[in-house]
Amino acid sequence: MRSLNQLRRLRKTVVGIKKAWLTGFWKMDIDPSVDMSLSAKFDKTYPAGIHVGAQTYVAFEARILTHDMTRNLRSDTRIGARCFIGGRSLILPGVEIGDDCIVGAGAVVTKSVPAGSIVVGNPAKVIRSGMTLLSYGRVPPDDSV
Repeated sequence: MRSLNQLRRLRKTVVGIKKAWLTGFWKMDIDPSVDMSLSAKFDKTYPAGIHVGAQTYVAFEARILTHDMTRNLRSDTRIGARCFIGGRSLILPGVEIGDDCIVGAGAVVTKSVPAGSIVVGNPAKVIRSGMTLLSYGRVPPDDSV
């Protein structure tokens, strides 16, 4: 019987290939320490507008957009360091998410988010600020959310 840890290594390899494709071929600015789900989607209409900081995690089916065809808009979208972008969330073009932020699952982020914040909902609203997070958006053990 094979260990599940072997699948973990395979996943890490496949995610590494996806990041190399996004940064090498599409020229997105994604830090090498970023981790992501294989189903996370990054806008390829204006790929140079994607910027993701160090030690950030982008969860399953999250979408990061850099264009809006209805307004003929192409804009940089920035995600800071040590952030967690929840599953099925949507980050709209031109939004800047500061360092140490958590975007809740299913949130629709329409406006920039200050550093150290937790945002949830549609449209996303800040429910907590002043956070200092660990790598990949983990909350420190002494800090209850």
